[in-house]
Amino acid sequence: MIAEFTARAGYVERVAVLLAGLAADVRREPGNVAFDCFQRLDDEGKFVVYEIYRDKAAFAAHIAADYGAVFNAKLRELIVEPNSILTFLTPLRAG
Repeated sequence: MIAEFTARAGYVERVAVLLAGLAADVRREPGNVAFDCFQRLDDEGKFVVYEIYRDKAAFAAHIAADYGAVFNAKLRELIVEPNSILTFLTPLRAG
């Protein structure tokens, strides 16, 4: 999954710190495979998070985590969009 959002003017650093805290929590989830956070080079206010979970149950556990709800409530006050824009992905199978 890819999550994207844009920090409001003046809140880029606050979003980055908030996201770093979430990353530390998510990476400790037993079903998390990857949680990598990026800022776009062409616009430092735009953030992209690349997430991989072991399976659907691991993703469901991630969504149910209390700290995720706290993060999203704080994030909504700091970003342009009403919520993160989510893109769900599936790997290509060779052959």
